[in-house]
Amino acid sequence: MNLAKFILGRSLQIALALFIIMTLLFVLFRVMPGDPASMIMDPKMPPEAKELIRHQFGLDKPLLLQYWYYLKNTLRGNFGRSFYYPEPVFEIVMRKLPNTILLFTTAVILSYSLGLPLGKAIAWKRGTRLEVGATTVGLFFYTIFIPWFGLIMIWVFSYKLGWFPIGGMLTPEIWSGQATSLEKLLDILYHLALPLFVLTLLFFAGSMLLMRNSMLETLREDYIVTARAKGLPEKIVRDRHAARNAMLPVVTALSLSLAFSMNGGVLTETVFSWPGLGRTLVEAVLNHDYPLAQAAFLLLSAFVLFANLVADILYAYLDPRIKY
Repeated sequence: MNLAKFILGRSLQIALALFIIMTLLFVLFRVMPGDPASMIMDPKMPPEAKELIRHQFGLDKPLLLQYWYYLKNTLRGNFGRSFYYPEPVFEIVMRKLPNTILLFTTAVILSYSLGLPLGKAIAWKRGTRLEVGATTVGLFFYTIFIPWFGLIMIWVFSYKLGWFPIGGMLTPEIWSGQATSLEKLLDILYHLALPLFVLTLLFFAGSMLLMRNSMLETLREDYIVTARAKGLPEKIVRDRHAARNAMLPVVTALSLSLAFSMNGGVLTETVFSWPGLGRTLVEAVLNHDYPLAQAAFLLLSAFVLFANLVADILYAYLDPRIKY
C-alpha cells in the first residue's frame, strides 16, 4: 500500500467516525434533562410567544426531522444560531477559537520545545543527580491538580504580589480608550503571561517524562548496541539513532495535544477567566445551548482525528521500518 492509498483509506474512516460522532452528539444533548427553550424564555411570556420561539429554533419538529436538518446544515457548514447568544454559532466559535489557540497552542509548543531536549538528556544520563532531580520535579508537576495549582499561582502572583491580573484577557479601560496597537498587544501579553507560564510548566513535565521513558526503551534496542560497536560518536548515537526513534510516541502525544488545545482546557480557562472555546463550551452545556455545544465538540473531534492522521504519516518519516 502506498501513502496516497493509506491517506484515502484513513480519510474515509475519519468521515465515518465524524458521522457517528455527529449522531451521538445529537442524541446525547437531547436526552439531557431540561428544555433549552426554557433558558431563553421569560416565564411571563404568553403561550403563543413561547410556541413561536420554539418554532423559530425548530424545537417543535419531530426528532427525526430535527436530525435530518442538523446533518444537512452541518455538512453545509451551517451550525445554526445559538440558543443563548443572539448570533450564529460559527461566528461565536471563530471569535473564541483564536483566544484558545493563542494560549494553549503556544503553551504546547513551548513545553515540547523545552521538554524534549531535557527528556533526551536525562535519559542519556540515567542514574545521575540530574536525572533523579528532573524526574522528581517532573512527576510532581505532571500529577498536580491543574485548577488548584492555577489558583495558587493567581493567589501568589496576582493577589499577593500584584504582578499579573487576576483573570481575563483584556483591560477594558485600555481597549475602550485611544490606546495604540502596541499598547493593546502588550495588554494581551500581560494577561497571557501567568496562564501561559502555568500551562507551559505543566505540559513541559509531561513531555519531558514521555521523552525520557521513550528514550530509555529505545536505548535497549539492538541497533543502538550496533551503532556503539561501530565506534560512532555518542552524540550521533543519541541524536540520530536513539532520539529519532524515541520520537514516535512523542509525535502522537504532540499531535493530540495540539488538537485538544483547539478546544481549550475547560478548567484552566475557567480558573483564569480566559475567554476561549473551552469556557464557552461549559456555558453552552449548562445553558442547554445545543447548536453551540455540538459545534464545539464536533470541532474538537475533527481536530483529534486529523491529528492522528498526521501522526501516522510522520511515523513513516521518523522510522524507515514503517511502510504504507
